[in-house]
Amino acid sequence: MSLLFWGLTISLAGKIMLASGVLIAHTELAHEMKVDNLVLKSFKLERVLTVMGIVLMFAGYLMEVFFYGFDTSLLTCTGEECEIAASAILSQ
Repeated sequence: MSLLFWGLTISLAGKIMLASGVLIAHTELAHEMKVDNLVLKSFKLERVLTVMGIVLMFAGYLMEVFFYGFDTSLLTCTGEECEIAASAILSQ
């Protein structure tokens, strides 16, 4: 399996963790209808899942960038050069 596969997989896992953390905390708050220890505990879990999700998304991003390479002419081109470089990439 390639680095791109792992980068995309880790990034997806981070997004799922981020979304599930938010859903858990907000579902608990809606169910309890008040802020008590159970809701505060779900907020702490949300914080952990959110931080882990962000870390995984960033790691996945770095893997994807490393897979595609850092040296792209789109970073340093100007005007018509960018148009040519972009069309070459899109036509692949």
